[in-house]
Amino acid sequence: MRKIEALMNAAISESRNWGQANTRVEMIDGVSVVFLHGNKIAEVGDDFVRVFDGGWQSNTTKSRLNAIINEFCDPYTDGVYQHKFEWFITDNKFVKKFVNGYTFTEESLRLDQRAYALKKLNEQCDTPLADSYGG
Repeated sequence: MRKIEALMNAAISESRNWGQANTRVEMIDGVSVVFLHGNKIAEVGDDFVRVFDGGWQSNTTKSRLNAIINEFCDPYTDGVYQHKFEWFITDNKFVKKFVNGYTFTEESLRLDQRAYALKKLNEQCDTPLADSYGG
């Protein structure tokens, strides 16, 4: 995972606004909304992950989406990939054509995903993230 994607996931986990380079996270009505080049590519709530291509099925969009999916869904059964220039979604090992606004099912979401992700990130850092932001 790229550093920018780890920072993006930390912002989602901590339910805070964040932005760097071409990627931005905004809290809107209690949902983390992720933008790439100003285009919405994901919404992450307490009990769902919804994905979009933002109008661009690029490698960067796919990378950001998979970083989110790997953090907040099951990285072994869920993801976005491309085959012969066409995008697909894998959800609980079932393959479907990519559609904007696809919402991952409850079975693929991790329980208490934000707390889980924060714990995972803190394990990777010398200084716990919550402490560095006054949490």
